[in-house]
Amino acid sequence: MKSNYNGLINIYKEPGFTSNDVVAKLRGILKQKKIGHTGTLDPDAVGVLVVCLGTGTKLVEMLTDHDKEYIAVCRLGVTTDTQDMSGNILETSDVKVTKEQVHEAVKAFIGDYDQIPPMYSAIKKDGRKLYELAREGIEVERKPRKVHISAISVLDDSHIDSDGLFTIEVKCSKGTYIRTLCHDIGLRLGCGAAMQHLTRTRVGAFTLDTAVTLSQIENMRDEGTLPEIIQSPEYIFRDLDKIHVKNAARTLLENGNSFRRNNIVNEDPEGVNDKEFEKEMFSEGNKFRVYSEDDVFFGIYTFSAKTGMFNVDKFFFEK
Repeated sequence: MKSNYNGLINIYKEPGFTSNDVVAKLRGILKQKKIGHTGTLDPDAVGVLVVCLGTGTKLVEMLTDHDKEYIAVCRLGVTTDTQDMSGNILETSDVKVTKEQVHEAVKAFIGDYDQIPPMYSAIKKDGRKLYELAREGIEVERKPRKVHISAISVLDDSHIDSDGLFTIEVKCSKGTYIRTLCHDIGLRLGCGAAMQHLTRTRVGAFTLDTAVTLSQIENMRDEGTLPEIIQSPEYIFRDLDKIHVKNAARTLLENGNSFRRNNIVNEDPEGVNDKEFEKEMFSEGNKFRVYSEDDVFFGIYTFSAKTGMFNVDKFFFEK
């Protein structure tokens, strides 16, 4: 069956669903198979899950690379086998840390840091997922992976003394495990810690305030308003320059072929006649959003200054 919907949709993942559950439910709601998600959230976690529909599935890999933001609640004085409160408690200890010590420990993780992925994760070792091994009671050595924390701050420290709880906001690179970050903060403080709750608030340009639930999507489907919230694939490339190709070269476009610089309608970016900028714009390896004269989006092309040709990088047009 041909996909009815193409593009990106910002889902609010509710607790109790895996990311794959969301995709499976959407396949039923939208009656189409070509759907993929862009970064797993644990079943207990909530928040932004960007889902790609139809031709948008070509963007899964690119969106997975985007920076993400989270709000996490950490519980001090406990370590678990999953590094969050859904797991088995391995150890408890008294919490004798001050708010100042918590703030200092959290700040220490800004920048690059070598993170050892948890055993309860979907990372594969010798063809098997780590969580499958963990469920069999097998623990294997995991190599640290470099992750980047661009910003981290304590949002709420008012429950440290009474409940051993504090809330952090984290901006980080792909591949960062927030429950491992909580665990590592606990190690640094010497009392252990586990993640109690996680909300993903941003993936690239997609934020929590525009995320919709599966039941809202069902209602929108029935009302015929669903297309209004589906972002077209070019949405995530809006920082790239936009060029239009002459009608005479449209056949080249439709077949996904390369085209020449003289096939462009107008080289002046947004009509600005700045020759210096134009030279910079059309330099080796620059990427462009490519459209036909009637503004149909075809894909992302890379310019070769050596040949004067635009070559397809990601093709989205469907006849």
